[in-house]
Amino acid sequence: MSRFKPLTESEMSDAQRKAVKELESGPRGKFNPLGPNAVLLRSVALMSRTQKVGEYLRYSCSLPPRLREFAIIITARQWSAQVEWIEHSPRAVKEGIDPGVIEDLLQGRPPRALQDDEAAVYRFCKELHDSHGVSDATFAAVADRFGEQGVVDLIGLTGYYTMLAMVLNVAQQPLPGGVAPPLPALQ
Repeated sequence: MSRFKPLTESEMSDAQRKAVKELESGPRGKFNPLGPNAVLLRSVALMSRTQKVGEYLRYSCSLPPRLREFAIIITARQWSAQVEWIEHSPRAVKEGIDPGVIEDLLQGRPPRALQDDEAAVYRFCKELHDSHGVSDATFAAVADRFGEQGVVDLIGLTGYYTMLAMVLNVAQQPLPGGVAPPLPALQ
């Protein structure tokens, strides 16, 4: 059960209702009452601003959709963010990430069958999560392939989805439809 009671439309302030309508008018199309924006709505200005950042990162940043979803699930796994994992691991498969790679991540193993661009993204995200920075070689591998904008967009994806994972984990948002948590604890 969430630490934050779901808000009905009648319980929302005018500003909250406006923020939900704005979110629904974008590419997400609907407001997820179990998602991080449902929690962030308690700080409507924060939710409004961050959802615009998220809209850019998820739908139109310079990285291809396959690698965006890959970076998202790497971050979800790192933070054991169950809701993020449930939402984005099927999207990663749909965008072309091998199901075996996703299973390796799920089990906390380094993925074994990565394409070259996936390997660069994995190393970058993993180093950033583990050491709070990246080596020159890891930076160069992403910059050479995706340019400086790609590096910045990958940092943005990792940071944004880290924030969402924190929100979801602290809120203890329930999983949709009573689904069992798919992510085992990391060792």
